[in-house]
Amino acid sequence: MLLDRFVEHLAYEKRYSSHTVSAYRRDLEQFQLFLTSFGGGELHRATDRAVRRWMMQLMEQGTGPRSVHRKLSALRGFYRFARLVGDASHDPTALLDPPRTPKRLPEFVDEKGMERLLGQHEWPAGHKGTIDRLVVDLLYQTGMRLAELLSLSVGDADLRHGSLRVMGKRQKERIIPIGPELCSELRAYLAARGALGHPVDPMTPLLLDEHGKPLARRTVQRSVKYYLGGVSTQRKRSPHVLRHTFATHMLEHGADLNAVKEILGHANLAATQVYTHNTVEKLRKVHAQAHPRGGR
Repeated sequence: MLLDRFVEHLAYEKRYSSHTVSAYRRDLEQFQLFLTSFGGGELHRATDRAVRRWMMQLMEQGTGPRSVHRKLSALRGFYRFARLVGDASHDPTALLDPPRTPKRLPEFVDEKGMERLLGQHEWPAGHKGTIDRLVVDLLYQTGMRLAELLSLSVGDADLRHGSLRVMGKRQKERIIPIGPELCSELRAYLAARGALGHPVDPMTPLLLDEHGKPLARRTVQRSVKYYLGGVSTQRKRSPHVLRHTFATHMLEHGADLNAVKEILGHANLAATQVYTHNTVEKLRKVHAQAHPRGGR
């Protein structure tokens, strides 16, 4: 089946993350259902009119522009592959423009909030408190993605030299420096974990729950949302907000943009530059409040 071959192409040749591969499969299966409901044929025989009607239906049903944009990207990738392997003679998405997506500044937690959380908050006793704090600290101090955090193994942590080896999108490896305090936190966690009888050999996952099982994605999401709720009133309180927070705070303190790009694992500088808008907005507010003519 062409869809299965395309998914394998994404996973093994393009080296997309499992999360991205699953999202692309869902989008394509959703489009296939749409075609079937309208008496259409197979995916690789769809017309540009069918794709346009699907996009319009999605937006009428309340699907956001960003989600529609991603679904169209999935279709584009599929038809490029279909033409490459000779199973399609045309690309029905070639002349279609994605819906405009409103520009959003990344949401982040201010420094005082993060200081209250990591410096003053009373964490639960035992393994739960240790792992909850470690997760928040790792995400905030490294800026890594949730999938990257969960894929860390014990051997990826070089506590002697203060660094973490991270496998990013498309299996691109990068080294992220970490400070002495976080290194000490990791040493204490691994020692306590060993005392509980949980494995600490280099190939085992770095983060385990109290039962010795790899930390679940949903568990981390719930935990981060709960703790950020105590220091921030913003609606979005996901692990990715801590990635935004890391980048924003680094740039506010004068970090080189290219250095932040490398730590975040961005493919190009444009993806990192979005964080400079937060610092510019902050400077604009300071100027408006402090300069005699700034608010005029």
